[in-house]
Amino acid sequence: METWAHGHDIYEALGVQHPPSPGLRSVAHLGVTTFDFSHTLHSLEVPDEPVRVELRSPDGQSWVWGPADAVNRVTGPALDFVLATTQRRHWTQTALVTTGRVASRWLDIAQAFAGAPTRSAERGA
Repeated sequence: METWAHGHDIYEALGVQHPPSPGLRSVAHLGVTTFDFSHTLHSLEVPDEPVRVELRSPDGQSWVWGPADAVNRVTGPALDFVLATTQRRHWTQTALVTTGRVASRWLDIAQAFAGAPTRSAERGA
């Protein structure tokens, strides 16, 4: 995650498109599995409601986590999810779509890295 995220920062600073890499799925998986961590880190109770995450990989594959019947959902491009969970973009500045309060609140605090709790700047903030 650190290698991908900081590599992305360099590409962005140089104004060069960051090419998709095979490691993107691992970063997305880390973003999903840090759901509890993100809440705990921000001193919030971990929700009991599950979130289903359905992402489209750069080559069009579907990457899915969570129960099919979950009311709370996050859908969209895998790159956007990774940008949100590594806090390179606020999720509202991406093509991600959330359904349910738990899903949108999670993405507001999503943090797939250790350290102090931080938040991405929201659009227009």
